[in-house]
Amino acid sequence: MKTTLKYALRLALLLLAVSFVVFALVSASPIDPVQANVGQAAYVTMSEEKRAQLAEYWGAGVPFWERYLNWLSAFVQGDMGTSLRFNAPVAEVIATRAVNSLALMALAWLISGVLGFVMGVVAAVFRGGLIDRLIKGYCFVLASTPTFWLGLLFLMVFAVGLGWFPVGFSVPLGKAAADVTLLDAAHHIILPALTLSVVGVANIALHTREKTIDVLESDYVRFARARGEDTWRILRRHGLRNLALPALTLQFASISEIFGGSVLVEQVFSYPGLGNAAVTAGLGGDVALLAGIAVFSAAIVFAGNLTANILYGVVDPRMRRRRGVAEGSLPEGEGRCAAEGGGTR
Repeated sequence: MKTTLKYALRLALLLLAVSFVVFALVSASPIDPVQANVGQAAYVTMSEEKRAQLAEYWGAGVPFWERYLNWLSAFVQGDMGTSLRFNAPVAEVIATRAVNSLALMALAWLISGVLGFVMGVVAAVFRGGLIDRLIKGYCFVLASTPTFWLGLLFLMVFAVGLGWFPVGFSVPLGKAAADVTLLDAAHHIILPALTLSVVGVANIALHTREKTIDVLESDYVRFARARGEDTWRILRRHGLRNLALPALTLQFASISEIFGGSVLVEQVFSYPGLGNAAVTAGLGGDVALLAGIAVFSAAIVFAGNLTANILYGVVDPRMRRRRGVAEGSLPEGEGRCAAEGGGTR
């Protein structure tokens, strides 16, 4: 119960801090929401009465604290406000766009996790060889490659040049929503997901390589080799459990990186997700939508980190016992045994 309350309090403080920062940044921004949304030409020819009317509609003259407290009061009651840019409730805009973004991020998350883990293990097994140098070189190049530049490159080569994938969007243009098939959606999501996952592979592969090297140099692996077991058999039987914990840590920690990268990828491919909506809201001064997206994304990252903590105990029961000792949830005898022994390998 105490643990649940602790995590709930952390989440509440995180969402409060994120929303406050968003409102503060939007208030400090030089962007005039009226001018940004009606256009420069229309704004110049507009009468002063019309400008004042639109400024009142956008809340341009409302002080920062009053605007934030009004939003926070409504948010606590379950109302995230209205998106003036999309002319719809914020919750409705997020729900519509989240389907596309979550599908894109989930696919990229799985691809980058699996490829990064496999590449890291292979590089460690062939350490110092040609395969290891190729994988490290690949990772170093990708780690320094901007996501938007890679997306533009993929777009020019595979969409414009070869014509294998559509240029953008999540569904075919001019096709009714009821007629869109799963194959159509998959065809549009593959290239953005590959762009997002290729960049995310580098960090996971390099960290997994280092951890695998540590495992291969451990005493119990040397003992297994002395008994005649080959490297791949040793990794399957003894190494995967030790590699699973850091892999899970990196994989769930990469959720925030993937979400940040999705903003750029969605812009390049005109993919109608949360990242695209966040950019539209930021450029248009739509603070309610921007705050709603920020709060939603912060909750996703928090849930990813919380899931990683829970899975730690599933993968390695010794960690669950130690956590129980720290929180005083185990009997004295069992806690002492777990803290002193920690189990056997």
